[in-house]
Amino acid sequence: YAGFVFAGKKRRVSDDQAAASRKALDPSIPAVGVFVDDSLKHIGQLVTAGTIQIVQLHGCEDDAMIEAVQQTLKVRVIKAFSIASEADVRQARCSRADYILLDHGAGGTGDCFDWALLAHIDRPYFLAGGLNPDNAAQAAALQPFALDVSSGIETDGVKDKEKMKRFMAQVRAYRR
Repeated sequence: YAGFVFAGKKRRVSDDQAAASRKALDPSIPAVGVFVDDSLKHIGQLVTAGTIQIVQLHGCEDDAMIEAVQQTLKVRVIKAFSIASEADVRQARCSRADYILLDHGAGGTGDCFDWALLAHIDRPYFLAGGLNPDNAAQAAALQPFALDVSSGIETDGVKDKEKMKRFMAQVRAYRR
């Protein structure tokens, strides 16, 4: 997966930047649009244009919005949840999203939530929050559907090729 952030300021891309990046990507790599309380119309424009194939929601979007995206746009939805307690995990498990993303909450802090809270998770999930080359193997050992990493493979706010390689080497070493 490759993610395009359409929210916030730090990593935000314009629709045009995302479209150009999509064209440069291998067609077999699904592009994920990351949104925070955005409109169905804007999300739909990006799906229709072929810029994104999956929608990731990080705001206060409820199951009605998730279903609207799924049914109207015919794409898979990842819904992000901030995890601080077992109650948060239970709420995430009940989501109507195709996938859930379990995160520390405050993005870009480099902090992980207590992974012991995942002991009873019974559906595929994306693991995010505080991931980096030093804990990638431990994260992979939890057997999430996918790992979502961003700031943990950056140096001074820019993706670092060596950190990416180290991260992937740790994940691949675990999976052997």
